[in-house]
Amino acid sequence: MTRLRNNRAIWRQVADKMMRDQNGGVLVEFAVVVSLFSFLFLALLDFGRLSYSGVNAQKAAQLAARIAVVRPPACPGVPQTHTRGTSALSPRFGTPCNASTGVCADPVTPPCAGDATNTTASEIWGRINPLLPPGTTIDALQFSYDFNSNLGFLGGPYTPMVTVELNLNDFQFVSPLAALANAAGATSSTIPSTAGFSNFSVSLPAEDLASGESG
Repeated sequence: MTRLRNNRAIWRQVADKMMRDQNGGVLVEFAVVVSLFSFLFLALLDFGRLSYSGVNAQKAAQLAARIAVVRPPACPGVPQTHTRGTSALSPRFGTPCNASTGVCADPVTPPCAGDATNTTASEIWGRINPLLPPGTTIDALQFSYDFNSNLGFLGGPYTPMVTVELNLNDFQFVSPLAALANAAGATSSTIPSTAGFSNFSVSLPAEDLASGESG
């Protein structure tokens, strides 16, 4: 009987000690803290990369537009000079396009994607390619040459509003952010593995040093 009482006392002491032991709890807390720290650190890195890529892409679009306005068109069908429009006044050459409606014709040229066989597009691509995310191709460039009656004069060089757009693929996160968020205590996190870029677009008037009647 004495031995039985002793055994019970020993088991009670062991159970008591196990219940008071905090080693397992500390390990669980450590795992949660490490997961949370990893999530914050890697999210900071990935969103920093996203921001950096966006800034570079905007700079690339600005550079592309500055080159495009002083180079031959990257799209086919863009005229070289302003031709007569629908005006019945038969304005003489040198008349500014905004003198009245229809002085200069609107050629309505469709936009086009970048093409390596085009000299202008190829030059632009060579300058901006290092600024863009890996895997981006030249057809991510989009060129538009839109008539603007405030630019140019009849018979003078065609001076459209030149727009260059960059349509980039979605940005790919390298870190498993959703899994890390769940490990840190979130419930069924739906953080996506990609983020869409907005279209980067820059418009500038084509450059022409001639000034029509004033020149």
